[in-house]
Amino acid sequence: MNKLASQDYIVFLVYFIVVASYGYWVYNRKKKAETSASHDYFLAEGSLTWWAIGASLIASNISAEQFIGMSGNGFKMGLAISTYEWMAAATLMIVAIFFIPVYLKNKIYTMPQFLNTRYNSTVAMIMAVFWLLLYVIVNLTSILYLGALAISSISGVNLYVCMYALAIFAIVITLGGMKVIGFTDVIQVFFLILGGLVTTYLALDLVAQQYGSTGVVSGFKLMMEHSSDHFHMIFKKDNSNFPSLPGLTVLIGGMWIVNLNYWGCNQYITQRALGADLKTARGGILFAAFLKLLMPVIVVLPGIAAYVLNQKGYFTNHELMDASGEIVGDKAYPTLLNLLPVGFKGLSVAALTAAIVASLAGKANSIATIFTLDIYQKKIKPAATEGELVITGKLTVLIAMIIGCVISPLLGIDKKGGFEFIQEYTGFVSPGIFAMFILGFFWKKATSNAALFATIGGFLLSVLFKFLPHFVGLGFLEPLGFATLNNGVYEIPFLDRMGFVFVICMVVMYLISSFDNRNGVTPHALEVDTKMFKTTNGFAVGALIIVGVLAALYSFFW
Repeated sequence: MNKLASQDYIVFLVYFIVVASYGYWVYNRKKKAETSASHDYFLAEGSLTWWAIGASLIASNISAEQFIGMSGNGFKMGLAISTYEWMAAATLMIVAIFFIPVYLKNKIYTMPQFLNTRYNSTVAMIMAVFWLLLYVIVNLTSILYLGALAISSISGVNLYVCMYALAIFAIVITLGGMKVIGFTDVIQVFFLILGGLVTTYLALDLVAQQYGSTGVVSGFKLMMEHSSDHFHMIFKKDNSNFPSLPGLTVLIGGMWIVNLNYWGCNQYITQRALGADLKTARGGILFAAFLKLLMPVIVVLPGIAAYVLNQKGYFTNHELMDASGEIVGDKAYPTLLNLLPVGFKGLSVAALTAAIVASLAGKANSIATIFTLDIYQKKIKPAATEGELVITGKLTVLIAMIIGCVISPLLGIDKKGGFEFIQEYTGFVSPGIFAMFILGFFWKKATSNAALFATIGGFLLSVLFKFLPHFVGLGFLEPLGFATLNNGVYEIPFLDRMGFVFVICMVVMYLISSFDNRNGVTPHALEVDTKMFKTTNGFAVGALIIVGVLAALYSFFW
């Protein structure tokens, strides 16, 4: 039944009132403290606690693409898609130990500011404009449209009403600044995890009932028994899903580039930690890493449960099919939510809404930060007052959200697939950006000319490797595991493609920088002291626990 009962609306209303009231309370406290500086608005400088930073990182990261897209991948390929979440937990440790100290030591507040400090204003401006376009045209629109589509399919409310309501809710939170976003994200994560766990519990119990049993433990065991092919983390070459997750590449190849670029070189994410001191920032990131270990339980297991139920014949055919009659994995999560009892369905919709709104608010704040601090203040009005910067940021939020609402229905987002599509096409730019950042951090001789190559050349190389197989036979790469046959054409799996582009960018950056150095070019190296990479004992213990859990998970589900 694709509609909400009155009890569901009451549960959802409670969620809305709690988040809105808490956000209003935080905003009023901030006003009374007279902290209206731009850094407070964009970064909540010095006011976010470790638990607020960790919760905000997860709330901003988890959205419709995970609940709908990753759950759909769980339906299609199983637990292996969890590698994006579990490898992120390991990545966060690296970011906390090596990346965040560099940002904080050099007083870096935005990613374009880092590029301007380390390379030059040309590289910074190119990337600032690029990130704005990416965040508005790709990320903001995808979150808005996919989120509205999911909620509409569950509640029966008109798609556009859902989209505008999500946008307005996100604007209200975003206009309060990063402090309001950070602390309301704690509430958002509570609903996200609680509602997600309830959905998983009921889905697994439903699987157990179909086989004459009860309970989530029994349901999980039955899922492993009746869909054993869905419980492998590393695919072999003969697996039809190998092109998406090509074997050991998820452990030693392109998956690291995906995660390190996303978690360490992304304004949208790192902004949460840049306003804190090092100990607090690391504590928040460690908390986020622990939450990451939990995410597959919430977003992947329901997809596998839907697969088992579908194999059992539980769903009528049209529930998981598109207009052409093909089964669509992205329909798995909304279909499950429509099976939930009254009240629980409202809680799960609240969880989905929390994920979407938190991501929208975080993305909008990052858009405002980059435009205001890296374009408006530097190129349009250098003499702008603190108050003018904050007003500009708020106007940017409004304009970005309006643009997102207007253009998102025109992009055919729902026709292009979910989580996997987003990962692949983000990968067109990730290798070059990451190469530029990693050498900028840890190699003092990297020059701005080399960075320009990584910015533009990395993208062009990604496009080349994507379409090259259509013109040149790459069968010789197949025995090495770097090419798979698809419709008669040998294609390079996109994670491997990212690895190739990253290595080429690193090599060419080294060559260009060496040439520049010999011709008297002196790069603007950052201040880096190896002592700042030292961690507290508490952080070290937490990191070791995470590594141990990951080793156990990959060993058990190999």
